[in-house]
Amino acid sequence: MHSAIYPSLTGRKVIVSGGGSGIGEAVVEAFARQGAAVAFVDIQESPSEQLIRRLADVEIPPHFLRCDITDCADYGHKIEKLIAKLGGCDVLINNAASDDRHALDDVTPAYWDERMAVNLKHQFFAAKAVLPAMRAAGGGSIVNMGSISWHLGLKDLVIYQTAKAAIEGLTRSLARELGRDNIRVNTIIPGNVQTPRQMQWYSPEGEAEIVAAQCLDGRIQPVDIAAMALFLASDDARYCTAHNYWVDAGWR
Repeated sequence: MHSAIYPSLTGRKVIVSGGGSGIGEAVVEAFARQGAAVAFVDIQESPSEQLIRRLADVEIPPHFLRCDITDCADYGHKIEKLIAKLGGCDVLINNAASDDRHALDDVTPAYWDERMAVNLKHQFFAAKAVLPAMRAAGGGSIVNMGSISWHLGLKDLVIYQTAKAAIEGLTRSLARELGRDNIRVNTIIPGNVQTPRQMQWYSPEGEAEIVAAQCLDGRIQPVDIAAMALFLASDDARYCTAHNYWVDAGWR
């Protein structure tokens, strides 16, 4: 597969949450190979450090900081450090999330709050943290990672789907608030992406059911989501804001 090259991304300063594995890993690599200066946070140190080593050959090697994004105060401080390291921030990819399954009867107030912190709260506070740098740069692009799950109403994901539904509202609201600062805000809605984490939930029969429900054959890969993130961050998408961009192979 031949990937697009976006000259406008060369030298862009990009911050990614949950960049050590899965979709986030593909996003970090995609921006790094476009010549962007990328920094990412993740709670998983080993895969993140492996990614750094694997990308040692790029013109601007990525920078990694360990961070628990549920601690928004600490996350805000980490973002400040990353902005100082990069010399600014042009692009924020709010990718970090956790789709743990849960039975309705087992949900406690503490579990609700923890899941919202993992899947929703950090996206708002990360966006808030990068605003001064984006305003100083004359604009920027914020990409929030949503999910097809709530559109399908999948089982055992009530809290996750509630958070992911809210992200689409967050995107619309931020886009309106920040548009006059030339800051664009969009949501990517992935379908079922074939990552190691997702594979733990599906048998071969389950995967076959997903493909049968798609309009297209095949399994969506992390690089397919990263390709959409590149476009939305680039100048080619300069009038794209406040909307959802689906990469789901037509899954219904």
